[in-house]
Amino acid sequence: MGLADEKLQIGKIPNSLLHELVLRKMTPNNGRALLPASVGEDFGVLDFGSEACVVSSDPVTGATKFTGKTAVHVACNDIATCGVRPIAILTTVLLPPGASQAELGALADEIAQTAASLGVSVIGGHTEVTDAVTRTVISITAIGAAKRGGYITTGGAAAGDSLVMTKYAALEGTALIAAEKEGELSRRYGGGFVECAKRLSDAVSVVADGVAAGGAGANAMHDATEGGVFGAAWEMAEASGRGVEICKEKIKVLDATRKICDLYGLDPYRLISSGSMLIATGNPVRLISALADAGIAASEIGRFLADPAERRVVCGGGEAAELEQPGADELYKVI
Repeated sequence: MGLADEKLQIGKIPNSLLHELVLRKMTPNNGRALLPASVGEDFGVLDFGSEACVVSSDPVTGATKFTGKTAVHVACNDIATCGVRPIAILTTVLLPPGASQAELGALADEIAQTAASLGVSVIGGHTEVTDAVTRTVISITAIGAAKRGGYITTGGAAAGDSLVMTKYAALEGTALIAAEKEGELSRRYGGGFVECAKRLSDAVSVVADGVAAGGAGANAMHDATEGGVFGAAWEMAEASGRGVEICKEKIKVLDATRKICDLYGLDPYRLISSGSMLIATGNPVRLISALADAGIAASEIGRFLADPAERRVVCGGGEAAELEQPGADELYKVI
């Protein structure tokens, strides 16, 4: 059976297929693209003379809770990975048949409030009801501005750079599962546990992380979304043409995340992790200090290697396992 006959799996398309079937065909058609589409890069960049326009687009399809909030943060996070603040978004909302006016109004409130909290303007988009979807799908395009050459890419990691991670793994995944499995989790761990886990949806922005790191010696950044921390680290290495070594024990994971992952048989290191920024830097002490000054916890979890074939996770006992390219996110096992 040929490649074209094989069925695609639910979730993010594997990077090998993404490159072969999609990205290699998307060559720039004019001289305005400063950063063309490639595996691991969170955004594109257009030449606007002395300034550059940074653009990113992302959908939220797997979530049924916090959909508006999550969609805004995910799109704006991609702009922040270049070290600048997002300034505007356009929203496309696809509602399933049976959606009510009250649901649409609540969703619009959520989008508007989240955008306002980031200082971002909603400047347009599209909204419709369609039987092509069975639950609400939101796709948001985010826009930022940078000085020409004054932005950071995912592919800028150098051999010997430290890999720094902000906050905790799987914040978004923890919040989404807590909201979707609220009754079951409440019976096992109590209502207070679930409420605390759901409130982690307030921590999924990395705009402040990216801006602080951009001024403190970051060579590359990537926010950890589908595929989790391990997936994001692999994509940074791939975009940079480097290897990477991660110390698993240095990745911070909240107790609530561990309990939820243990209950559902999930890997917290491969669970969607919006809220955590991965950063390559030659000066981790300076970077971590700058993040702390901005009120953002961060820790050094690994290093980038010269040989792109060396991508591994090292455990406390010295055992090493291959860091595999990201596949379907763990979230799809339960939502």
